[in-house]
Amino acid sequence: MRMKGGFKYMGGANNRQSPETIALYDKLIATHPEIERKGAANPYTSLNGNMFTMLSPSGVMALRLPEVERKKFLKQHNAVLFEAYGAVMKEYVAVPDDLLRNTKALQKYLGMSYEYVKTLKPKATKKKT
Repeated sequence: MRMKGGFKYMGGANNRQSPETIALYDKLIATHPEIERKGAANPYTSLNGNMFTMLSPSGVMALRLPEVERKKFLKQHNAVLFEAYGAVMKEYVAVPDDLLRNTKALQKYLGMSYEYVKTLKPKATKKKT
């Protein structure tokens, strides 16, 4: 585990997603039956081509939130913005492990994320032929 913002995050630079982390992610997604979990190797959710959650290869869950809720989340959970491949993803928070383990508390944020992504402009998707 690595430390960021005073909290532990599952995984690390060389670690892969653990079965526990994947199970916790799946349990969270299941709290909202209208949300479809996608991705075999790297789980994520999206709507209209806009991703709103993901589980990084290192096992950190990222959650996309609107600005006001994102700021509250960062402060309340002493969390940080999510980083992928050295780039900060400004709309995504990195979910601390203790919160990922608390499905009941986290499911309200998943609902906020889903409602937020509904307001975004649909993106063209690339279909394989």
